[in-house]
Amino acid sequence: MFTGLIEETGSVVDFVDHGSSWRFRIGAQLILSSLAVGDSVAVNGCCLTVVSVEHGVISFDVLAETRRLTNFAALKVGDRVNLERSLVFGGKLGGHFVTGHVDGTGTIRVFERRGADTYLSVSVPRGMGRYVIHKGSIAIDGISLTVAEVGVDTVAVWLIPHTLAVTNLGGRSVGQEVNLEFDLLGKYVEKLLDGRMATQ
Repeated sequence: MFTGLIEETGSVVDFVDHGSSWRFRIGAQLILSSLAVGDSVAVNGCCLTVVSVEHGVISFDVLAETRRLTNFAALKVGDRVNLERSLVFGGKLGGHFVTGHVDGTGTIRVFERRGADTYLSVSVPRGMGRYVIHKGSIAIDGISLTVAEVGVDTVAVWLIPHTLAVTNLGGRSVGQEVNLEFDLLGKYVEKLLDGRMATQ
């Protein structure tokens, strides 16, 4: 479980096909303290398991299915990725509950300064707009953000300068893909209501 509060951005070292899986290596600094093999790290909002930590580089094994459902396939050596260690029991919960299970990818439609603020609009995969509500939460590349606008197939948020400075969004542009995870509570409510309707 994660909070959507990014601890640092790491740099893609390489992403190599090993046949049965892809080996994903990321250079990092801040999150290396107390990080061990077997720990969970959200990379652009996708929960991955650490398989090694050596000389400032964290390695993960990524299945083809994960690569297909995320924006990982578009990453290049040197790209910045958002990193967050899993939530520690008794720690601060400042964002919202993020599982690290990416629901799909969206494409940046609008990304621009509007006055002193920055406006970001992202497409939502078909059929998933029902999980987005005004003033609700959404994780974009693992970042916990508050929904400002909901369109037919888009979601928009406002970004503060701090978010642009400490995450990979500062280097994003229109047309790029981002990972999306919708609010877990909404998905559970839908499942419960579907079950109730089926028994009536």
